[in-house]
Amino acid sequence: QVQLVESGGGLVQAGGSLRLSCAASGRTFSSYAMGWFRQAPGKEREFVAAINRSGSVTYYADSVKGRFTISRDNAQNTVYLRMNSLKPEDTAVYYCAARRTYTSASVYSPNWEYHYWGQGTQVTVSS
Repeated sequence: QVQLVESGGGLVQAGGSLRLSCAASGRTFSSYAMGWFRQAPGKEREFVAAINRSGSVTYYADSVKGRFTISRDNAQNTVYLRMNSLKPEDTAVYYCAARRTYTSASVYSPNWEYHYWGQGTQVTVSS
């Protein structure tokens, strides 16, 4: 069982930055590929970024590529999402998710079902 707790959301002006954190419980954090997703009001949840078990491979949605950076610290059981050059359209509830993987290179697939989800943290970008 893995519990995920996000933090770091808030209100920021367009062009600003935030860093989200997702703290995981349990001793097997390094066995999980991690992902960040977001859901804006009235919209479906969408993929934002993902990282493999070791942190050596990352993958981003086109909408955030070059502005967001996902990273992880397995010693601290934490995954991060650094968000720069924020836009009003980045406003959403951001969720982290974990999926147990058995190959180190596995980072993300649209067909994946993530096993664990956090409760979300609100990010609001004002224009």
